[in-house]
Parts: sequence; structure tokens; C-alpha cells
Amino acid sequence: MKQQQFEAKYRDEWQLFEEQLERLESANSTDTNLSNFASHYRKICYYLALAQERRYSPHLIDKLNGIALRGHQQLYQHKSNIIYNIIAFIVSGFPQHVRKHAKLIGLASALFYGPAIIFGLLVYFSPSLMFSFQSPDQVADLVSMYNPENNAEAAQSRDSEEDLVMFGFYIRNNIGIGFQTFASGILFGLGSMFFLIFNGLALGAASGFLSSLDYDIPFYSFVITHGAFELTAITIAGAAGIKLGFSLLNPGLLSRKQALIIAGRESIQLVYGVMFFLLIAAFIEAFWSSSSILTPTVKFSVGSIMWVGVFSYFYWCGRSSKPSQEELQ
Repeated sequence: MKQQQFEAKYRDEWQLFEEQLERLESANSTDTNLSNFASHYRKICYYLALAQERRYSPHLIDKLNGIALRGHQQLYQHKSNIIYNIIAFIVSGFPQHVRKHAKLIGLASALFYGPAIIFGLLVYFSPSLMFSFQSPDQVADLVSMYNPENNAEAAQSRDSEEDLVMFGFYIRNNIGIGFQTFASGILFGLGSMFFLIFNGLALGAASGFLSSLDYDIPFYSFVITHGAFELTAITIAGAAGIKLGFSLLNPGLLSRKQALIIAGRESIQLVYGVMFFLLIAAFIEAFWSSSSILTPTVKFSVGSIMWVGVFSYFYWCGRSSKPSQEELQ
């Protein structure tokens, strides 16, 4: 293909890419279509390689090379911005969203911890109630898992490779529970409420039954550290789901579809934080909670610090000297 034909065929694409570059290079750029930008950038690199291979004029090669260099700079800059945005969200964005939705999270916490405490006490004083909630085989597996003798033998026999396998299992399990609790909120909030109560009952049943067998130390020392992140994440996921449901029940002056879209945008910010917390919980559960080297005293001490740290994180992080409008609402 002659250079003149080459330029005529692809000139419009080069011009469109340069226009996008100018928007990205402007100080107040709001262009976030990075996937499209990356695709165009790859094409520019391809056209540059063709021009060099076909020995087109230095003027054309220099022009394409200049466009490619500008594209590379913007691509690298936006990748850096993504990392910065993730860090900024973790440091300030997530706790700000949690404080903004404190009432909903309080409701979700009551639906989770209330049944856990009540049913836990009932099962502790009447262990036979456990069999109305779980099958005999499930109860036997639970007892075997937290039997001090079995627990120590299993922990000692685990190697680093098995810890990695369990890490993957916990990620899938935790995120599955979190997503289920959130997504079921689309059923007018009832699904999220159901899973909050159900998971609370499961936690209460396990803690009450194991405490009645004097297996409370193995159980609580295992749960306390990663529980600071996992249990908190479940309640926040439930709150995000309830928000979806409430938007359908009370859309105000908006249509239900519009109200759901707006609530979804806000709720997904909470869900991002939930996923982050569940990843931390899975890591701790796989590599710390199951460790046989650490004594229960150490686990209880570190676990207590984690709970205080989580509450402090939500209370203090992301605050400016002046409270934001979101925090005043």
C-alpha cells in the first residue's frame, strides 16, 4: 500500500485518537473510557510499526511516533491514577461511606448480632436446640473441628501449600456469602434481612453449642481475629442490600428504576469495601487463625486489637477538619 493510500485510510482514526489525547491531557479531564483508549493506542502502535516497516516518509513516522508517545504517557498516568484511587478509597472513601450509612449498618448489625446472641444463649442452656437448626452429621463435623485434640493435630499437619488452598477456599466462601447477602436485597430488602438473621443464627448456634461443651476457647480464639473483618463485612453487605430494597419500597419522586440506579451506585461503594475486608479476613483465617504455633492468649490479644482497629478505622479515617456534607446528612 502506498503512503498516500495508507494516510487516507487511517487519517480519521489518528485524528480521533489525538482528540481523545487532548481531552485526557486537559487539566479538568473527565474522560474515563480507558478500555477504548487502550484499544486505540494499540492500533496507533501497529500503524507506527507498519510505517517503519514500509519505510514511509520520516515526517509520517515522526508524527505517529509522537502520538504513540503521548498515548503511552497517558496510559501509564491513568494506570497510576487507578492505584491512587484504590488507595484513596481504602484510606478515606470506604469509611466515609460507612459513616454516611451508619443507621442502615446499625439496623443490619442488630439483625445479625441480635439473633446470634439470643439463639447462642438458648443453645448454651439447652444444647438440644442445636439439632433443630443443623443435622446430626453437621453437628458432629462442627464438634470434631473444634475438639481441642483434633484441632491441634489438624493444625500441626497443615503445611504452607494447604494454607494457600484454604486461602482460596475462604476467599470464595466469604465473597459468596457477602455477595449473596447484598444481592438478595433486590427483593425489597427482605433477602438481605433473611441472610443476616440466618447467618446470625448459625453463628449463635455454633458458639452456644461449643461453649456448652467447653470448646469455647478453641472456637473463639479461631474466630476472633478474622471475625473483626468478616463479620463487619457481612453486616455492611446486608446494609447495602437493604438500601437497594428500600429504594424500591420508597422511591420518593423518582421512578423505582431511577431510585434503584441511584441506590445501586451508592451501595456498590460499600460492596467494594466489603470485598476488601473479606480478602483480609480470608488471609487471616488461612494463615493466622488456624496456626497451632500461636497460643489462644496471643490470638485473643491480637483479635481484640483488630476489633478496636476496625472501629477506629471507620470512626477516624477520611475525616477532614470540617465534616463533609455526606457526614452531616
